[in-house]
Amino acid sequence: MDWFTLAFISAIFSAASAVSEKKVLFSLNVLDFSLIVSFVTCLLSVPFFFSIQLSEISYVSLSILFLKTVLSAGAFLSVMYSIKNLEISEALPLLALSPGLVAIAGVIFINDILVLTEWIGIILMVIGAYVLELRKEKNNFLAPFKALFSFSKYSYVFIALFLFTVTSLLDRVLLKGYKLPPYSFMAFQQLFYVLIFSFIVMWKRRNIVEQIKNFDKKIFYLLMAISFFTVIYRYTQIEATKLAPVAMVLSVKRLSILIAVVSGGKLFNEENLPRKIVAVIIILIGAALLLK
Repeated sequence: MDWFTLAFISAIFSAASAVSEKKVLFSLNVLDFSLIVSFVTCLLSVPFFFSIQLSEISYVSLSILFLKTVLSAGAFLSVMYSIKNLEISEALPLLALSPGLVAIAGVIFINDILVLTEWIGIILMVIGAYVLELRKEKNNFLAPFKALFSFSKYSYVFIALFLFTVTSLLDRVLLKGYKLPPYSFMAFQQLFYVLIFSFIVMWKRRNIVEQIKNFDKKIFYLLMAISFFTVIYRYTQIEATKLAPVAMVLSVKRLSILIAVVSGGKLFNEENLPRKIVAVIIILIGAALLLK
């Protein structure tokens, strides 16, 4: 299967996962939800363990993978808090701004040079973010920018943006540099997720057993579906990243944001959905130009 098809499949299942997560998080604590999903996802990933060849794995690659999973766990928690506290049509589009932030940071800190097309892409992403934050009741031109850079409101979004940037680069290092097979990557990553979230839950002294006892059937089925979606979108993204540059894979994978905004926005009756859809499209076009 070619990288584009794999990345597109990843986008579809990522969108399905995000919408389902929003629905479950109305009833569950973020940390409890993260541990349960990581545990079920690990169980679904058991077949990957049978394909592992120890000769293909080094202590260095596993150490990097563990570090990467710690950062990914932080990013996952940040995204879940964002989805829980914000409208899905507001939180997810902002997560698509990461290419623009990375590019600007490169210009400032390591003297990267951007061509005209890339600057146009960054400008479009800024315009998209501006449109996303427009409010009829606020006529001040700078109001959307003030809302966008309100750290108290978007703190988890900014944290997730930073962590996603680092983990995307580490994915490429592991799959290309260390030749870590995708099935080994998936198996150990899911195991590490369980260990990391279990440690956090024990540290926080949360009684997750009581939460599980009180589940109704709808929550249970949704958790199973989210775990299934998660295995598929993570594995197909890993396979796509193995075949193509991470920037190209992510540009296709970000279609999940548009899919989730349209479907989730309608499902949850979120406000100003047409404007937000336009904002998402502008941001994604900008990201595509920048990554090209």
